[in-house]
Amino acid sequence: MDKPKTIKLLDGEKGNVIKITSLNLDGVMRRRLLDLGFVTGAIVEVVRKSPLGDPIAFRVSQTTIALREEESSRIEGELVSNGE
Repeated sequence: MDKPKTIKLLDGEKGNVIKITSLNLDGVMRRRLLDLGFVTGAIVEVVRKSPLGDPIAFRVSQTTIALREEESSRIEGELVSNGE
């Protein structure tokens, strides 16, 4: 069996489904993202990327949330599905 591919949310492509494994954030931003559902084990779908790649819209817990590169580059997960 293949080992799951670990990627940062920033590197996800439209349609990718990612299971969060770690949040490398501190303080208020960490608390806010945890409250929004970005917790270890959560399933996140990449919904849309802006033309320049920042921000990126993600769906987590049936809510769509746009994150900037600063935040999405510090959240890692396992690629569950590549949208095919």
